[in-house]
Amino acid sequence: MEFVVKGRGIELDEKIKGYIDRKIKRKIDRFSNVDKVVKVEVELNFEKNPSINLNTLVEVTVFTAGAVIRATDSGSDAFEAIDRVGEKLERQIKKYKDRLIGRVRKVSNTKAGISEDYNQDIRRKIVRTKTFALKPMSPEEAVMQMELLGHDFFVFLNSESDKTAVVYRRKDSNYGLIESLE
Repeated sequence: MEFVVKGRGIELDEKIKGYIDRKIKRKIDRFSNVDKVVKVEVELNFEKNPSINLNTLVEVTVFTAGAVIRATDSGSDAFEAIDRVGEKLERQIKKYKDRLIGRVRKVSNTKAGISEDYNQDIRRKIVRTKTFALKPMSPEEAVMQMELLGHDFFVFLNSESDKTAVVYRRKDSNYGLIESLE
């Protein structure tokens, strides 16, 4: 498992790295017996704005063979933020483990491999279907459209690459772009 720790605006000394190892890496090591953890990224950001009380942000991203698990939290110092994100990460890992175990049980109870009940549960949760034509536009135009509509994401045909793409608003107030391989 690759374990990467990055810092922006904060000096990552051995004390902080050791604390991350105890609070984050050990939780993930316990999870590794359920799903193969490929890579873990821990990023610490320090905001220099004095009006922000919880100015240290920690984001942990766990890349497994089956999913990506991300937890983000902040604190007044690095140690508090690491504690908080560790607790949040542990809850998300437990939730993911429960889903995996539930799927395995359902799969073992059916010969086809996928439970009909599970599919029907998912189908009932799809409460709305929309159909629309994808318009060719640049990612910048797509972000503008997304903002005008007040949505958190926008699907479009990227005029620069002729591929289906999605722009989305990230929690850090920046934007992301997802593009299909085809």
